[in-house]
Amino acid sequence: MLMRLALFFAAIVVIGGCSSETSKNIPNANGHAGDIFVVMDSLQWRGPLGRSLDSVFSAEMPGLPRTEASFKFRWLNPRKFNFVLKQSRNLILVMTLDQNTEGSRIVRKLFTEESINKIKANPDQFVQTTNDLFAKGQEIMYLYGNEEKALLNFIRSNKKRLTDFFDQKERIRLTQSLFKAGQVAGVSDMLKSDFKCDLRVPFGFKLADKKSDFLWVRQINPKVDKNVFVSRKPYTSAADFTKENLIKFRDEVCSTYLFEDPDQPDSYLLTETKVPFIPVTADTVTLNKHFAVRLRGLWRTNTLGMGGPFEGFALVDEPNQQFYYIEGFAFSPGKDQRETMRELETILYTFRTSDEIAPKK
Repeated sequence: MLMRLALFFAAIVVIGGCSSETSKNIPNANGHAGDIFVVMDSLQWRGPLGRSLDSVFSAEMPGLPRTEASFKFRWLNPRKFNFVLKQSRNLILVMTLDQNTEGSRIVRKLFTEESINKIKANPDQFVQTTNDLFAKGQEIMYLYGNEEKALLNFIRSNKKRLTDFFDQKERIRLTQSLFKAGQVAGVSDMLKSDFKCDLRVPFGFKLADKKSDFLWVRQINPKVDKNVFVSRKPYTSAADFTKENLIKFRDEVCSTYLFEDPDQPDSYLLTETKVPFIPVTADTVTLNKHFAVRLRGLWRTNTLGMGGPFEGFALVDEPNQQFYYIEGFAFSPGKDQRETMRELETILYTFRTSDEIAPKK
């Protein structure tokens, strides 16, 4: 996934020379995880171009118990794009050359004449990204074109790749902040020696349980109960990756090791499959260069006393022929859970198989 994303943006001819306010003393970017501001002309924002962008970046994040947008996506009037707002952590600057309104002219001034000439000469190119332009830790995406219709078609054809860019950047930021205080001592060594794999677990989590084929870490605070587990079994066939078999394996693991009340083993966790408007989804992804299937949806206890969202990845360690299912799930009733799940996903992305722990020479 990350390689395809890099190639997607690397294939764009750099429009270069976008006016920059960078200096050694620029401030740190501000804003919260998942915030994106789009700067574009007001008429375009209220028209098809703005509606299309809003539908892409405000799309519902799958697998959550209540509706939450994938990003907090907000429009900025170019006339109000001041020094403070220029420091926002995620910005999208949109401009097409067939518009000559005041707002469009303001955005156009963020491009040099050399850049404008390159846009005119390359009508099939629509995107460029840069970072740390107005602030440290900032990500900026330029969306541009000779004509609005062509840019609109590009956006409609590349929805996932555009959102994947910001998803990846937020995951990089989260990785830096999550592990700033270090890792839980001993868990990584335990996984390497007993499971032939590795997973970085941020400081603050605690080892909750460990068996020969299952390891569970947990962090509980007044707002949320965060959980990550690693499970495994011998790999049998590609049928292990079907949604039905993944749900079956997940339920076997959860009913064996995860309970609402540890003193009552008949109060176990299972996959919620009976909520039609929040279905369990299974999509193929690349997890650290491995083919994987991502499973997302809701979990609940069989007693109906608890529930929440989960996200898991299934993949195979080919040298050892081990099938791994790793998951993060949360319990925080009544709270927004988008960023909690992003945090758990970030932890899951640190998973490494045996060949990655000891790469071949």
